[in-house]
Amino acid sequence: MTKMTKIAVSALLGLAVLSTTASADVKKGQKLYMKKMKGSCGFSGAKFAAKHTQDEWKEIQGAGKFAEEAAKLCPGLKLKEKYVPHVYDFAHEYASDSGNVPSC
Repeated sequence: MTKMTKIAVSALLGLAVLSTTASADVKKGQKLYMKKMKGSCGFSGAKFAAKHTQDEWKEIQGAGKFAEEAAKLCPGLKLKEKYVPHVYDFAHEYASDSGNVPSC
């Protein structure tokens, strides 16, 4: 195998790994909001997501503060870390500037 071929194979494997780990799901986030968060929040998922723009949600998630922000918006909420990627995807998808409206 040539050096270029090895680099290409490595790059493809890297992309494959990244695409399988990025498995958060907007619909799963919506279901989690309805089941685990709506009671603490006291408002719909649409209102929760619209608390920030897509860029703001992205910044909050990037800083590792999504669960903290959710707790500010929904007093008493303890969002499990395993739920964060899904609920983040939901919030980002339906953020105030997205033009999208969830069915919850």
